[in-house]
Amino acid sequence: MPSASLAFLPPRLDGRVLGAARLLLPLWLRRAGLRPQPVQGLERLQGAMERFQAGRSRLLLAFRHPSLDDPAVMAHLLWRNLGRSGRFRPHPHAQFLYDRGIPLWAGEGTSWLLSRLGGCSIQRGTLDLPALRTARALLLDGPHPFAAAPEGATNGHNEVVSALEPGVAQLAFWTADDLAKAGRPEATELLPIGLQYSFRGSVWPAIEALLAQLERDAGLPPDPGHRLDPERLYERLIALAERMLSLLERFYREAYHRDLPGAPAGTGETGAGAGEASAGIDARLPRLLDAALMVAEEPLGVKARGDLPDRCRRIEQASWERLYPPVNGQAEATVLERGLAARLAEETARRMWHMRMVEAFVAVSGRYVRDCPSQERFADTLLLLWDTQCRIRGGDPGQRPRLGQRCARITIGEPLLVNTRLAEYRADRRGAVASLTAELQQRLEALIVPSG
Repeated sequence: MPSASLAFLPPRLDGRVLGAARLLLPLWLRRAGLRPQPVQGLERLQGAMERFQAGRSRLLLAFRHPSLDDPAVMAHLLWRNLGRSGRFRPHPHAQFLYDRGIPLWAGEGTSWLLSRLGGCSIQRGTLDLPALRTARALLLDGPHPFAAAPEGATNGHNEVVSALEPGVAQLAFWTADDLAKAGRPEATELLPIGLQYSFRGSVWPAIEALLAQLERDAGLPPDPGHRLDPERLYERLIALAERMLSLLERFYREAYHRDLPGAPAGTGETGAGAGEASAGIDARLPRLLDAALMVAEEPLGVKARGDLPDRCRRIEQASWERLYPPVNGQAEATVLERGLAARLAEETARRMWHMRMVEAFVAVSGRYVRDCPSQERFADTLLLLWDTQCRIRGGDPGQRPRLGQRCARITIGEPLLVNTRLAEYRADRRGAVASLTAELQQRLEALIVPSG
């Protein structure tokens, strides 16, 4: 049974750790194969930081979250792109929210580092009052702007913004309201920041090689020509997704007695066209993912409410609470009790596997590549399929293949003034939060630069 707990991890910003991280950041980016590009709209961030440091505003940075590399790219934006001018004192930085589950799988070293960079942990699937109080206090009086990803988690798509969670909009309204009640004149600014990635040069051969590997692992015959034209690659991509979907449907139908239909006649790489097969995948995938989540939810006593990401978060939270119960001061457990706790932990880990598989497979869509068959969209979808196969094999998701050197594109949007919406918020809090969340969603979507 794990000995850790889910206790709140407060920020412990340490200037020495922050200084070392600034020095090491270029090495980390080089190792990750990333080259930041010139920032579009940097003057908007410069103006927002000037107003913040002059005491005229409080600043909340809302950034897109397509990749696990986003925190490093945001650090480069603040420490290098913004900081190289030398006109900001203190040196630009942002304190931030991060998922409390990260240190549970990434290790205590990650917990130590995130905390000393000013990070504030939060449990996504529950009302984490210590985290919300701390974030609210930092937004109101912290020495740096505050940053959060309103999507809540990565979705693996450079050109699709997931449905935003309302927490960022709520934090912004709390700040504006707190300032008004205290009689303080600062404005509350919510600044959208777009992040996405593109390849430096052609990576079509690497895409075809990864596709061939995934086909072999799924039991599909090799493509004799290894052609690199997008039309043939798309046919193979759809055949691979359909094959994986069929295998998973059979798995849940036979192992867990779920009512899932088999693959319709005529599908597969030798049957229907890619467009028809893609439509079939989009129709069948939600039923499979619903069945997989039910397998995880039922033993944990979690009700199936909300969309798939909401359900994944509740499963994750229920699992963490079972694996890492609060310290209750009771006498040390007996040998038998420890044995039962270990069995419970094993069962919980098995149930979490179904949720992790859904997280990897949920974003797969034939439309995403069909609408724009660029190498970036091919790579996004192929890597999601790799993630799913990795979960099935029991591999290490951290060993994701790299298809080539990438450029990180950052686009700064126009700031949203939240204090001007206070009357609306006080009249209808839920409606105002929903309205601001919807506008932030539109602003982030408008910052996406289409590939191809």
